[in-house]
Amino acid sequence: MSVDVKKITLDGLWTNNPALVQLLGLCPLLAVTGSVVNALGLGLASTIVLLGSNLTISAFRKFVPGSVRLPIFVMIIASFVTAIELLMQAFTFELYQILGIFIPLIVTNCAIMGRADAFASKNPVSASLLDGLMMGVGFSAVLILLGGMREVLGSGTLFADMQLLFGPAAESWKIVLIDDYSGFLFAVLPPGAFVGMGLLIALKNIIDGRLEERRKRQTPAGPTETQRVRVTG
Repeated sequence: MSVDVKKITLDGLWTNNPALVQLLGLCPLLAVTGSVVNALGLGLASTIVLLGSNLTISAFRKFVPGSVRLPIFVMIIASFVTAIELLMQAFTFELYQILGIFIPLIVTNCAIMGRADAFASKNPVSASLLDGLMMGVGFSAVLILLGGMREVLGSGTLFADMQLLFGPAAESWKIVLIDDYSGFLFAVLPPGAFVGMGLLIALKNIIDGRLEERRKRQTPAGPTETQRVRVTG
């Protein structure tokens, strides 16, 4: 089976984006996106779990009985989540504490379970790996965009506390956009996350609508069908 790289890539990044189109995984997405570093941490963790679970499920898909496939998928995903959780405790403990329960809750993320059941269990390893990567990158991109919006509006900074993920060398990455900024509390509260997510979805729908209009304008009209008129004398 040939891998349609273009279609899988577009599906994950745009056409079937798990956050903007499928609207999956919204609970952690809205909860932890108060800053870029939080969003990036959850995005990387989710992407690694997607890659690992898609690879494993695709490789053993022919040996999994249909009657127990969902429990087996959950166990596979939980194994990767546990590994990520232990790695974060070892190397990024402060960030792990900030993300809290939302790291182990990756097990129940519908975006990951959905790809395992809808794609990885039916496609070869190469296609499943690409699907996991693109879906993970698409999900992470929305996390980072929303986290950036809320961080800028909420604290007037960007890339603050990146040392929690990348070590002390990343402490200088912080960009102060507004000096002596008192902060916009609404942006860092849950209602701000809902409004920000709604704006991102609306923006995608606007772009999709304009692309569709452009496509229709560029599509040449088909030949006009000649009407046959019957004339009787």
